[in-house]
Amino acid sequence: MTQDNFSLEKGLIETAWENRAELSPDSSPELAAAVQKILNALDNGQLRVASPDKNGGWQTHQWLKKAILLSFRLQPETLITADEFSWWDKIPSKFANWKPEDFKRAGFRVVPGAWVRHSAYIAPNVIVMPSFVNIAAHIGSGTMIDTWATVGSCAQVGAGCHISGGAGVGGVLEPVQANPVIIEDNVFIGARSEVVEGVIVRAGAVLSMGVYIGASTKIIRRDTGEITYGEVPPYAVVVPGALPPSARDSDPAAPRPSLYCAVIIKQVDEQTRSKTSLNDLLRD
Repeated sequence: MTQDNFSLEKGLIETAWENRAELSPDSSPELAAAVQKILNALDNGQLRVASPDKNGGWQTHQWLKKAILLSFRLQPETLITADEFSWWDKIPSKFANWKPEDFKRAGFRVVPGAWVRHSAYIAPNVIVMPSFVNIAAHIGSGTMIDTWATVGSCAQVGAGCHISGGAGVGGVLEPVQANPVIIEDNVFIGARSEVVEGVIVRAGAVLSMGVYIGASTKIIRRDTGEITYGEVPPYAVVVPGALPPSARDSDPAAPRPSLYCAVIIKQVDEQTRSKTSLNDLLRD
């Protein structure tokens, strides 16, 4: 199903967005039904906030982010319970009222302690360890979301990825024109790493433990010194690094701390990536 099947809902969302300050849980039932239909479609994978275009890029669908934001005005807080725990929130669990047959049909495994909010899509053969997957995230088939990892609102994680323990994939709802983080297929994100601010990590890339990349982080190729921002190339192997103090400082005696950067130590092809262990790739 494509976005064309939601043209009526899209029109309602765009109109309501202009008057969003006036909305409340008592507003139009028609609008509330349209928003719920969109959230359900995000939840089951019919829609996604960002999708690949025909030129190797990614397109963010702002009207879907608007629908998610409107849902916070249209839905009241409600009691959410699991065992002896209680929460007070507007967004239920993805698994609220699920029965064994629902999990079997979905085809993924979710470990006790994991929390996935409704409207996040989880593809078959995914394993979700105790972790947090936020609104409208999209997780591709065969991916592992490891212990204490977080996948933020609207973040896109491809198939065959491993988001290691404690790693963070940043999310974004506002501003609506901001792009979410994109993790393409077969990417490895090392433990305690963070990718935020709409950064794209291309297919097959490997981020070592403790790599932090935001929109303004310098990504430096060690062999050439080339500096880029906002995108990790396909099959790049990236480790944490530091830039030396600038030689242009006016006072040579003043403290001159180094600055963090991410360093591409090598770039392999698809065949090498598929045959080589991560430990070997991360050795220089």
